[in-house]
Parts: sequence; structure tokens; C-alpha cells
Amino acid sequence: MNARRAARGLSLHAVVWLIGAFVVVPLIYAVISGFKSTGELTTNPFGLPEHWKTGNYTGILGDGMFWRQIANSAGIAIGTTCCTVAASAMAAFVLARYAFRGRELFYALFTIGLMFPFAVAVLPLFLLLRNFDLLDNPLGVILPQAAFGLPMTIIILRGFFRTIPAEVEEAAIMDGCGKFRFFWKILLPMARPALGTVSVLAIVASWNNFFLPLLVFNDPKWQTIPVGVQQFQGQYSTDYALVLAYIVLAMVPALAFYAVAERQLIGGLTAGATKG
Repeated sequence: MNARRAARGLSLHAVVWLIGAFVVVPLIYAVISGFKSTGELTTNPFGLPEHWKTGNYTGILGDGMFWRQIANSAGIAIGTTCCTVAASAMAAFVLARYAFRGRELFYALFTIGLMFPFAVAVLPLFLLLRNFDLLDNPLGVILPQAAFGLPMTIIILRGFFRTIPAEVEEAAIMDGCGKFRFFWKILLPMARPALGTVSVLAIVASWNNFFLPLLVFNDPKWQTIPVGVQQFQGQYSTDYALVLAYIVLAMVPALAFYAVAERQLIGGLTAGATKG
């Protein structure tokens, strides 16, 4: 019995290490390859560089366009997160704490949004943005991203809001607290773990979005970092080492953010799962 349990534990550890290697090895390969020249990368793709060429990285870090793309991605991610969380929190509050006819129908309509692929909405969305003069405008990316982020965010927040006891709301009302004040002063602070989780999810989704910024922005000054990677790859398609260095540097902000927010993300999801 003990031998079988030890073998099962060993196999699980092997699977975890295999999955970890599947993720980490390409990252390490890209980082090391960025220190090579393209000729060396071709002749010696898997070895260490003979001469560590730091110019690929320093050249990109000295390029103002790279930092502009980082700033554009960060600004759009923050704007999207604020719009998504604010609208979702108010909608989830109503759907969780008020009993009215058609409440479940409204909730079902929001959940149906999860099955609505973005690609289907490309043409009408583009025409709508053009009519409202939102092309080459950050709002043309922020507002659609917020709209597509509403279903998942409302589902998470509604589940969390419903776990807060009704006695808390009744006590607040008896102390003279109105509905909005209860929502702003009591409910939102109590839902801080869930709000942190949905904020992290919204930022990650916005940062990784490639198709919508490509659709909306024609002016290079508004390009985000995923679009910048694609443009850079097209411009230096034969300089593989330089392209790999650009991809590595483009990943650094996302990896750093995830390293900081990972505990908040996992903690919020776990809290929602146990309370829901």
C-alpha cells in the first residue's frame, strides 16, 4: 500500500515537473537566444553564446517606441479594469441583493455573453466605432474590452455578494445607512478579495489582447505591446535574435505583474469557491 502511494506521489511529481519544464524551457531558450547574433543562433541554436551580445536588449530598451507601447498597454489595461469592475460591481449588487421580476432573466442574458465570441462582432463593432469616431482612440479599445469582460466579472461578484449575510445589510439600514451607502461603505470593502481577483483578470485579459487594438489603431503612436511585437517581427523578420529579445522584454511587465498579483488572484478565486 505504501509502495503504491509512493509510486503515485512520484508520478504526480513527474507530471508537475514535466508541465513546468514545458513552460519554463521555451522562456529560458528565448532569453539566452536574445544574447546571440542571428548567425550564431542559426549555427548553434541550443548552446550558450560564445560572446554575450547585450546590444539586442539595450537597443530595444533605448527605443522610445517600445516604452510608448508599454505605456499604451498599461493605460488601456487600467481604463478597462476601472470600467469593467465599476459597472460589474453595480450590476452584481442589484442582481444579488434585490428581488424583482425578471432578475434571473437579466442574469441569464449576462451569462450568455460568455458564449459570444469576439470574432463574430468584428464587423458591427468596427462600424459602430467608426460612427462614434472612436477609431485611433483608446476608448475604442477600452469600452469594448469592458463590455466583453462584464459576463465573467458579474458572475464572480454576484456569487460573492450573495454570500454576505442579510443581517449585515439589515443592521446597516437600522443604523440609517441607505442602499448606496451600504454598497459603497460596507459591501465593497467586504468584497475586496473578489474585487482584487476580477481586477487582475481584467488587466491580464486587456494586456494580452491583440486583435482589438490591431482593429482600432492605425496610428503607430497608439499601438499596444502585442501589436508592437507583431510589427517588430515584420520589420526585422530575418534578425531572429533581435526579435526574440523584443519578445522577452515584452513579456517582462506581464510576468512581473503576475508575480506580484498571483497570491491575490489565487486567494480571491479560492475564497469565491469556498463561499459560493
